Amino acid sequence: MTFRQRVSLFIVIDSSIVLTAIFLSKMLVSSTYQVLTLPIFITSLTLIASHHLYSLLFKLYRKAWQYASIGELLVILKIVTYSILSVVVIQQILFQTIHVRLYAVTWMLHLLLIGGSRFVWRMYRDTFMSNDDNRKKTLIIGAGSAGTMVARQLLNNEGDLHPVAFIDDSVKKQKLDILGIPVVGGVESIENVVTNLNIEHIIIAIPSLSKKELTVIFQECAKTTVKTQTLPMLEHLVTGKVSVNQFRDVQVEDLLGRDPVEIDITRISEYITDKTVLVSGAGGSIGSEISRQIAKFHPKKLILLGHGENSIYSIEMELKEAFGDQEIELIPVIADLQDEKRMLIVMNEFTPDVVYHAAAHKHVPLMERNPEEAVKNNLIGTTNIAKASSWSGVKTFVMISSDKAVNPTSVMGATKRLSEMVIQSMDQSSQTKFVAVRFGNVLGSRGSVIPLFKKQIEKGGPVTVTHPDMVRFFMTIPEASRLVIQAGALAKGGEIFVLDMGDPVKIVDLAKNVIKLSGNSIEEIGIEYTGVRPGEKLYEELLVDEEKHEEQIYQNIYIGKTANLYLDEINEIINTFLELERDTLRKKLVELANAKDVRVVKPSMSISS
Repeated sequence: MTFRQRVSLFIVIDSSIVLTAIFLSKMLVSSTYQVLTLPIFITSLTLIASHHLYSLLFKLYRKAWQYASIGELLVILKIVTYSILSVVVIQQILFQTIHVRLYAVTWMLHLLLIGGSRFVWRMYRDTFMSNDDNRKKTLIIGAGSAGTMVARQLLNNEGDLHPVAFIDDSVKKQKLDILGIPVVGGVESIENVVTNLNIEHIIIAIPSLSKKELTVIFQECAKTTVKTQTLPMLEHLVTGKVSVNQFRDVQVEDLLGRDPVEIDITRISEYITDKTVLVSGAGGSIGSEISRQIAKFHPKKLILLGHGENSIYSIEMELKEAFGDQEIELIPVIADLQDEKRMLIVMNEFTPDVVYHAAAHKHVPLMERNPEEAVKNNLIGTTNIAKASSWSGVKTFVMISSDKAVNPTSVMGATKRLSEMVIQSMDQSSQTKFVAVRFGNVLGSRGSVIPLFKKQIEKGGPVTVTHPDMVRFFMTIPEASRLVIQAGALAKGGEIFVLDMGDPVKIVDLAKNVIKLSGNSIEEIGIEYTGVRPGEKLYEELLVDEEKHEEQIYQNIYIGKTANLYLDEINEIINTFLELERDTLRKKLVELANAKDVRVVKPSMSISS
């Protein structure tokens, strides 16, 4: 039906309703049976005209009545009331009399019939035209405003989800009905409710949940085999980026039990805004996210340095699309850290104020097989870019390190530890502030276990885990990047900043969560233990014993300093590594990185300094 046909139909129906209301009122309040009189005729015409006039004014004929609610009822109330008042005025002008009882009854019948005609259609549609039998029975967790909006959306559209029950921990809401949907219990009853009501889908509709609260709820949902989704992030709902019915799958990142860290925007802005910033490894997982976060602070120039042209091109295009309306000069630079002259040329050409050095080889087993490449990229590459930064007058140099640099058993960890020593040595002889930032694994990075698990699940399993007792620290890429930028703003020079990674996570538990989040059962996919790989430890550390202290320099950021740096030994390895046997090179790297005559200097600065 076209809009014009729809309006014409409503005009005919409403005209009939108005006439019915008037004549029925006359019969109810009059002692005579003479219904059609001149006053009644004029009243009828006036009421019909007034009704249609106010209906057009309040856009009554544009309402979609399958979604009718209190707002539509209020519109009808206004139209009927104003129409009756208009008739009263005309009646007084023409006949100098007002039939109060007649118009009071007419107002009630008019309101009842107009409102009833609309809501009867909605009831008929919901009762006889819905496809509830073909829709998945859905359990909504959270009976607050967000959960109610979700339920209303699902009830009013023709999607494949049909809400049948709410879960809410508030005892005030339990055993009540909301939009005709019962609140059947608290979070602890999810498993029983899913079984008893044959639930086929679960939606967590509490966008303000903390990570720990979401983890608790998901663990209850994971006891079932039902697919579980959640609402978008609260800030995305508030800003209108997504609507309340755009559900997303629960991600592993949601279950880390870590709440977002608030960064010191003012302090970061002071040393990034309108400055030239260079990010090495800008095409990688960490480097690209650091670039995204830095762009939000409006640097004058953002230099995206990397060895792989495709990844640099991708991050450049992404940043141009996201920040194209801002005056940020994006400069992609293809360069190899191992080329000392190239590093000097780049630094002298752009003279950055701040450098974030994220480029590195990070894959532990691969570096065990190729220790020479770990030395060239991680150790020599870091030395080259650090020296070039010092010679070109960079103000702050931030190197991304790793928890594998602590008591390293791997080549990768050893080269990272030696790179920290190089950075701290540079700080003692340079005007540039050199600092390192240590953290553990990040979820979603290249080489992360999560993509591997997902691929294995897609193939039907099994998911491979090296050891049942293997544990790691995990952090999301955005959180790690924000803390790295914050650490750079706190730098005095020579520090090793250590990010608080929270509690360590067992890899096997992570694998189980990924399996459950994919909608599969652990029994179907299976978990296979393959044994610890070369260079791996069962657990990682963020600080050696001598470095451990409780003071935080900033929320989730600790700090320590190392005194003895073994520069002669490092230079010897750099000068001779190509001549050494692989086993000898590996042994020398690990032994030097694990030297114990190290002391810690307590942090002497505060956030206000």
